[in-house]
Amino acid sequence: MGDQSLIFMGLMMLAAGGVFYVFVYPYLSGEAAAEKRRAQFQGPTAAKNKRDRQTDPNKRRQQILDSVRETENETRKKKNTLAAKLLQAGLTLEVKNFYIVSAGVGVGAAFFTFVMNGNPLIALGVGVAAGLGLPRWVVNFLIKRRFKKFLHEFPGAVDIIIRGVKAGLPLTQCVGIIAAESPEPIRSEFRRILEAQSIGLSIGESCDRMAESMPVAEANFFSIVVNLQQKAGGNLSEALGNLSRVLRDRKKMRLKVNAMSAEAKASAGIIGALPFLVCGLVYLSSPEYLSLLFTTMTGRIVLGVSACWMVIGIVVMRKMIQFDF
Repeated sequence: MGDQSLIFMGLMMLAAGGVFYVFVYPYLSGEAAAEKRRAQFQGPTAAKNKRDRQTDPNKRRQQILDSVRETENETRKKKNTLAAKLLQAGLTLEVKNFYIVSAGVGVGAAFFTFVMNGNPLIALGVGVAAGLGLPRWVVNFLIKRRFKKFLHEFPGAVDIIIRGVKAGLPLTQCVGIIAAESPEPIRSEFRRILEAQSIGLSIGESCDRMAESMPVAEANFFSIVVNLQQKAGGNLSEALGNLSRVLRDRKKMRLKVNAMSAEAKASAGIIGALPFLVCGLVYLSSPEYLSLLFTTMTGRIVLGVSACWMVIGIVVMRKMIQFDF
C-alpha cells in the first residue's frame, strides 16, 4: 500500500505538472508578457497634426508610418490558436485530428499504466498528464526547431531575391526560384506565397500570410518591406539589401548571445541534475539510508516539498538564461 501511495502521489504531481505546463507556463516563461507588449503597439496612435502634412516629404513620411502600422496590425490579427501552432510546426494535422491523437495518447498511457499497476486512479492521472502535456510539448518542440531552421536560411533567400531583382527579374519569379530550390522550411513558406498569388492575392498580402504562418520578426520585416514598396514605391533591391544586413546582424547577435549564455545553461543543467545523481549514488551504496524517504509519511512530505522547490528553481533558472529576440 505504501508503494502504491508513493506512485499515486508522483503521478498526481506529474498530472499537475502537465496542467501547469499547458495553462500557467506561458505566463512564467514570458510568452504572455510578450503578447501583451505586442498588443500595446496595436492601440490607437496620437491624433494626426494636419499642419505637418502641408509639404510632400512630411506626407510621404506619414504615409510610410501608416503603412508600417497597418501591416503590423494585419499580421498580428491572427491569434496564437492551436490551428496556428499546427501550421507553424509544419504539420498538416487538423485541430479535430489533433484532439483525437491527444485522446489516443492519453488512453494508451492510462491503459498501459493500469496493466502494469492495476490502480485506476494512478492510470487516470497518467492518462490526463500524457493526453494534455505530451502532444502539446511535441508541437512546441517542432515549432522551435522549424523557427530555428527558418532563421538560419532566410537571409540567404533574401539575397537570392536581391540578386534576381538587380538582374531584372520580377519579384514573383524570384519567389518561385526560392520555392523550387531552397531547403525546408523556406521552400514551403515561399510556396505558400505563390499559392496565395494564384488565387488572386497581391504579393504584399501573400507575404502577410507568410508572416502569420511563421510569426518571427524577420518574416514580419520582409512583409513590411514588400508592402511598403508596393504602396509607397521605391527601390526594392536597396530596401531588401538593408533588410538583409539587418537579418544577418540579428543572426550574429543571436549566435553571440547563445555563446555567452552557454556557460550559464551548462551550469543550470548541472545544478538541476546534481540532486538526482547524488540520490541515485547514495541509494546504490546504502539503500536503507534513503528508504525512510519512501516508506514514511514524513519522508514523502519531504520529497513532495523538495520536488516543488526543484520545479520552482528550474523555472527561475530557465527564465534567467532565456533570451528572446
